[in-house]
Order: sequence, then C-alpha cells, then structure tokens
Amino acid sequence: MTQAQRILIYLKTGKTLTPMQALQKFGCFRLAARIADLRKDGHTIWTNYVQKDNKIFAAYKLGK
Repeated sequence: MTQAQRILIYLKTGKTLTPMQALQKFGCFRLAARIADLRKDGHTIWTNYVQKDNKIFAAYKLGK
C-alpha cells in the first residue's frame, strides 16, 4: 500500500493530519506532495494553517 493510500484511509476517519503526524505515522517526509497526488486523483482535501509555538504549519482534512 502506498503512502498516499494510507494517508487517504487515515483522513477518511475524519481526523486532520499535520506533517509531523505524517512523519510519525507513515514515515512521510513530503506530506504536501502526497496531498497533491490525492487531489489530482479527485479527492477534496482542505488545508487549515495552524500557528503553534511561533511556527505555522498545515493541517489537512478530507472534504465531503
């Protein structure tokens, strides 16, 4: 199973996914690229930018 497929299954649970979580859960260093692949395949994925500890990062969630 590819990283993109595993990420899609995870997003289908209704949870959000950040780059740090993707690295820990799936060994994925390039989450934005995998999200782009999923969008190219027709999946709607929302991006929410989160600020924490003076850092800004993306949190992705599957749309309906």
